[in-house]
Amino acid sequence: MTSTKMSSHTSPAGSDTPPLPTSIASQQHDHTHCITSAMTSAQDICARNGARLTKLREQVLRLIWQSHKPLGAYPLMDMLAAESTRRVAPPTVYRALEFLLEQGLIHRINTLNAYVGCTHPNGDHANNFLICEHCGVAIEFSATALQDRINESAADFGFSIRSQSIELVGSCEHCEATDHE
Repeated sequence: MTSTKMSSHTSPAGSDTPPLPTSIASQQHDHTHCITSAMTSAQDICARNGARLTKLREQVLRLIWQSHKPLGAYPLMDMLAAESTRRVAPPTVYRALEFLLEQGLIHRINTLNAYVGCTHPNGDHANNFLICEHCGVAIEFSATALQDRINESAADFGFSIRSQSIELVGSCEHCEATDHE
């Protein structure tokens, strides 16, 4: 049995495919560009997949991209209720999240039971995150050497990887600097 290798985000030497970018999650920037880019990608991906990006799904995606902090379903419901005149039921929000996951537009942060926008939804890749325990920011990253070792280890055991999520918890650069001042 052969192992299915997760993409490590970096193109092999001589490849025509550019490397996928690593996330630049930060508390110090205007998220308007992030939201606009995410919405454009979502519309393109859904059109290409023949999937329907409803108004509610767009709202959920837009709310997730308002910051680079993972959001749970219940805070999302509260935010949706604040934008509307009616409360949205939990199953409705979970269905929207499931759709966005299936389209590769968001990731689930398992340790937090929360969701964050995918910074490169057009590519097949492993889920790797640096999560700040102080401010809550989640930085999606790629690490070619790490991914290569994971793929090699899986192959050594005859294991086929279907999904992967690495979640490292610590302090972001901003919080680390603030803590040491």
